[in-house]
Amino acid sequence: MKPTILFILHLPPPVHGAAMVGKYIHDSRVINEAFDCHYINLTTARDLADIGRVGVRKIRQFVTLLRQIRREVRRLRPQLVYVTPNACGGAFYKDFVVVQMLKRMGCRVVVHYHNKGVLTRQERWLDDKLYRRFFNGLKVILLAEALYADVKKYVKRDDVYICPNGIPETLQTEPVAERHNKIPHLLFLSNLLESKGVLVLLDACRILKDKGYNFVCDFVGGETAEIDVRRFAREVEERGLDSMTVYHGRKYGDEKRDFFENADVFVFPTYYHNETFGLVNLEAMEFKLPVISTDEGGIPDVIKDGENGLICRKQDARSLSDSIACLLDNKELRVKMGENGYKKFKKQFTLQAFEDNMRRILREISC
Repeated sequence: MKPTILFILHLPPPVHGAAMVGKYIHDSRVINEAFDCHYINLTTARDLADIGRVGVRKIRQFVTLLRQIRREVRRLRPQLVYVTPNACGGAFYKDFVVVQMLKRMGCRVVVHYHNKGVLTRQERWLDDKLYRRFFNGLKVILLAEALYADVKKYVKRDDVYICPNGIPETLQTEPVAERHNKIPHLLFLSNLLESKGVLVLLDACRILKDKGYNFVCDFVGGETAEIDVRRFAREVEERGLDSMTVYHGRKYGDEKRDFFENADVFVFPTYYHNETFGLVNLEAMEFKLPVISTDEGGIPDVIKDGENGLICRKQDARSLSDSIACLLDNKELRVKMGENGYKKFKKQFTLQAFEDNMRRILREISC
């Protein structure tokens, strides 16, 4: 008999890292053939802007969700319940209720973190007390070894499993690392949020322009309440980057692929406090792009400084500009890093590798 697993996870919409990984698990033949799988969508947000908000509608949805979970647990009697919780704030309190209810019903629970923040709240009396109860008896899946520090106070290392994210391979043939652009292209691909490093990158571009560098920086991603197309244009104009910086909006499929294929360097200077992995860095690695990013979350486990990219200091435009200049000045280094990144992606970060790791972990926990 296959072990029965009840997955309580986030599914899109809205589209974000945890929801996409949830969809990969939901659609995985590898996982669904290994276990008797059942799914409940934990998402209550309508869109990205709705995440974190509290209202009557969400409270009603949450009560309905609790009833659904209780009903399914009683019906299925699962060997394991898998939950993707939030690490802190109001969303954590909601997930605390879910996990405590599951424990009281006698369920074995594993939590899979796609965010972080326990470390920033553990000194608060109430949060510390709740974390102690929450993590008691749980197994924990993290995306990278570097993220263990976030939960170390409450979880023994023996109860932690490391499962890096993976993404579907999109290329039918191996890409070529060497680009032949007359003017080098930098690529930023993410929603336009300050914490993703948009303004830091614009400041770095201004520094490079003042030093005489010639390049084009392409920004691809959705507008947000923080930075819409009008504000982006204003920030570009204030820095005198009109001829060197282009915002292309949100792109999908072949259009997004064209930007990866045309880029010389991928730049993701995030300092987003919940950043744990940076799936977009994996996309760049598949296209043999050298990646410049930060040491936020588990990114240093993916981007090894000097090997397949460069790690710059967070919120430091000068550090970022130095890293970009290093790669603009050295085409051979760009190619070498791109090749190294591709090899690492194929070995560790494909969707197949993720599914195999997840299957192994779930088997070990559920037995």
